[in-house]
Amino acid sequence: MTYHIQFEGVNKHYGAYHALKNIDLGIPKGTFVALVGPSGCGKSTLLRSLAGLEKITSGNLTIAGETMNNVPPRKRDLAMVFQSYALYPHMTVEENLTYSLRIRGVAKAEAKKAAEEVAATTGLSELLGRYPRELSGGQRQRVAMSRAIIRHPKAFLFDEPLSNLDAALRVQMRKEIRALHDRLGATSVYVTHDQIEAMTMADHVVVMRAGIIEQQGPPLELYDRPVNRFVAGFIGSPAMNFVSARIGEGGGSLVLELGGPQTIAVETGLPEGRAVTVGLRPEHLRLVADDEALLKFSVETVESTGSSTYLAAAGAEDFNLVVNGRTEVKPGDVVGVGFDLAQLHLFDAQTGERLPFESR
Repeated sequence: MTYHIQFEGVNKHYGAYHALKNIDLGIPKGTFVALVGPSGCGKSTLLRSLAGLEKITSGNLTIAGETMNNVPPRKRDLAMVFQSYALYPHMTVEENLTYSLRIRGVAKAEAKKAAEEVAATTGLSELLGRYPRELSGGQRQRVAMSRAIIRHPKAFLFDEPLSNLDAALRVQMRKEIRALHDRLGATSVYVTHDQIEAMTMADHVVVMRAGIIEQQGPPLELYDRPVNRFVAGFIGSPAMNFVSARIGEGGGSLVLELGGPQTIAVETGLPEGRAVTVGLRPEHLRLVADDEALLKFSVETVESTGSSTYLAAAGAEDFNLVVNGRTEVKPGDVVGVGFDLAQLHLFDAQTGERLPFESR
């Protein structure tokens, strides 16, 4: 496959600190890629290296087939949208939009027409005469995106653009960004620490930790088949439950420590006595009668959001069950839990790597 943007064995050092470690990533033209991971994982460094704001230490970076290792930012033809909007406060919206065109010598009338066309696309037509101080946070972010769009760059780079917005506006803006991406047929690289943004917006999600890519692929592939405990715990909301366990007699059962030992009969194909971690997503669990239960736990807390209710188990670290709607269950009740064994994940207790397991 020919990639529009490609990192091959890219490393970045800050003195003795190894910020990016042998990064291999290919981005096809027109793809929306999200870089996600905890603070300090290297996602912003990777984006800034793509933009040319950081110089890579080794490896190769190409854009549209051209090597970019030593090409300055202004010659890479990329547009970046920052968290802080970075608008010129003394310029109107129209002047902010046309600034990059004017410094390239585009005629005033042509630049004005381009601004009006982009503003119509992003819902800013009525705001062209206003100054940034007269705009809401969402409107400022639209201006920042429009300023990027007007240049028709080879790719759009987003550095946590929604983190300054309130929750409701973030939901609205992520829909708008994705819709713009589709309408423009753009290539977009989007950095976020919010895995919900990554899952809902991206075609391809890259999960990073400590300067390496832990896993990359379509969002639902990462959700269904995480390669290790880190990815399993990072992707999905609420987070996956993890329970310490061991393989039971003859490999034909799992013994989980959930408020005491509890045994599930399932053929694991793993050696008896091996220490494992069982992963179960809260949304895959359901309340069942005692005679149907695979597990039981005493309820410590009950939290209702109206549409859903979260039950947390006593004597366990962050073991939760999500009930659609409401429930009569109270703290102190012992409940039976059922789930599809095919939705159970097994990880090595020491390394955290996914274990080959298919319920049978």
